[in-house]
This record gives sequence, C-alpha cells and structure tokens, in this order.
Amino acid sequence: MKKKLTDYSSEEWENICNHCGKCCLLKLQDEDTGNIYYTDIVCKYYDMENERCSIYEKRCEVVPECLKLTPDNIDKIEWMPKSCAYRRLFEKDSGSPSSTSSIKGRCISEQNVKEDELEDHIIDWEDL
Repeated sequence: MKKKLTDYSSEEWENICNHCGKCCLLKLQDEDTGNIYYTDIVCKYYDMENERCSIYEKRCEVVPECLKLTPDNIDKIEWMPKSCAYRRLFEKDSGSPSSTSSIKGRCISEQNVKEDELEDHIIDWEDL
C-alpha cells in the first residue's frame, strides 16, 4: 500500500525534492489565454552552483510570489514541471524522480535580465 501525501512528515516531504530548480524558473502567463511560458531565467536567490535556494527558510517572506509546495496544493499547481519529484509522486509515476535533469548551466539569473527583455527568454524546456 502506498503512502498518502498527507502522511509524510515535514522532513520526509522536504526530502522528496530533487533540487532540479525548475520551479525557480521565471514563468510568464499570457493574459488572454492563461497559458504559462517558461523562461531560461531563474530567481536571483537560486544558487546554481549548489542547486539550492540561498534563502530557502525565508523564501516566501522575501519573495511573496514564491510558492511553498505542500501535499495540499501540489495537485492544484498546473505549471509544475512534469519531471518534478513532487508532481511525479502525486501522479504516482513509476519513473525515478532522481533522473530529472537540473537547470544548472542552462539558465541565467534574473539579476542579469531587464524586465522588458523577459519575453525574449521564453524557451521550450523539452525535459520539463
């Protein structure tokens, strides 16, 4: 019998993450269609070398748009990458979440991009 998402302790839940960084990518939403587009721009607090958020414990305070994934909201976040370990667990995918490729070396910090250039950074992440 598989464990229910709500049965995970806080520590177990945190350990599910494979630190791919894809949820830290900036996303743009088309106001007319509602479609979400990924960019190759990552949050300025994402430490690409160590593949971790540099302000993880305070991330939602410092960046109000930062979303804390929980067992109660993972099924409501449509933009979560298909390769996300949390999403795969929720969807009961038998594939290995650890095989997910990271964004390391494939994106740039938001500190290096002007706001009017965001749309120029929309890309199709084939492995999302």
